[in-house]
Amino acid sequence: MGTKRDRVGLWLIGACGGVGSATSLGIAALAKKSAATTGLVSELPPFRKADLVDPGSLIVGGHEIRSETLLAAVQGAHARAGLFDERLIRLATPRLRAFQRNIRPGILCGSGRAVDALADSGRSKRDRSPAAAIERIAADLNAFRKRHRLDHVIVIHVASAEPRIARSPAHGTYRKLERALARSGSAVLPPSSLYALGAFEAGCPFINFTSSTGVDIPSVRERADQLGLPYMGRDGKTGETLVKSVLAPMFAMRNLSVLSWVGQNILGNRDGANLTDARVRAAKMRTKDKTVSSILGKSTTTRVSIDYVPSLDDWKVAWDFIHFEGFLGTRMSLQFTWHGSDSLLAAPLIIDLARLAALACRSGASGPMRHLAYFFKDPMDVPEKDLFTQWGMLVGHAGGG
Repeated sequence: MGTKRDRVGLWLIGACGGVGSATSLGIAALAKKSAATTGLVSELPPFRKADLVDPGSLIVGGHEIRSETLLAAVQGAHARAGLFDERLIRLATPRLRAFQRNIRPGILCGSGRAVDALADSGRSKRDRSPAAAIERIAADLNAFRKRHRLDHVIVIHVASAEPRIARSPAHGTYRKLERALARSGSAVLPPSSLYALGAFEAGCPFINFTSSTGVDIPSVRERADQLGLPYMGRDGKTGETLVKSVLAPMFAMRNLSVLSWVGQNILGNRDGANLTDARVRAAKMRTKDKTVSSILGKSTTTRVSIDYVPSLDDWKVAWDFIHFEGFLGTRMSLQFTWHGSDSLLAAPLIIDLARLAALACRSGASGPMRHLAYFFKDPMDVPEKDLFTQWGMLVGHAGGG
């Protein structure tokens, strides 16, 4: 594990959701030396010289719009989906309760019906304007930093996905945006972008692990660049798309013509329920369906679907059918099935991103952290979707030689 003595906070947007609670449990377990580092990319040999912060030393805080606690979320996932081990939960309980004291009410400015339906009055606030929401987010982050004497606070968005927002003239420049944000009741930005601005105003990097908008608005990005802060996203690559980013280059390297690639996904949990909203699902499809066409070209017919199956809870199943043409026009096919826990595939990557972002902060980095493209379905400013190319970028930049 890393040895760097920096004190680093991990601030999770959607802290008590499936990914947030699994991440907190993982950090607590690593702190107690009761879990292996399996799944942590940053623990692989290429990163041993990078002097990354010890993952068990991360201090967790966050924003949450629901009243469920971290401990209750972990216990619920264990009861419903068979995740985690009871002994591990018992060992981690004191630290989870300590993390819980760092969690603050989330925002509802600009949120849609699906997110509003999840919110509890005790764990969410309707601020008088988007500017007031940003001010509150920044104040929460600054208080967290001061209370725990932190060198860096890494903000990572793991909350429910949002629909795409309609573009506005205020999205063009930060000066225009600032005026729009001050108006009471303005819905000029979705919550993920307000959280991003709040992070930047508090001097924190922002990482968007979801398909939500986040920094992907010119005026929001302009503000981050003005303040000289690092950021990255979009949409963590954890399962089916991870496999696609490996298999698609294989077909290209073997000069096999992929005619069509069809993927069917089924999952339960709140993320699955949220995706029953057609607008949210469309935003998710936008990032999931790019990988194959970007590697193999637009001549390949691609189809991706996601269906909500409540009984699966945190377990996600993906079935892919790949129809391809080989030598002398012979048509063949490949199929694969991926079955995994959505939260436990994501949680170690959140810890990786926190460690690597802290390293970027220590070096004074700003702008998009392109070397983190390896972790995302649709990485900002990085056209390459090939996992091997992205791995080379990551190791070359953050591998510590």
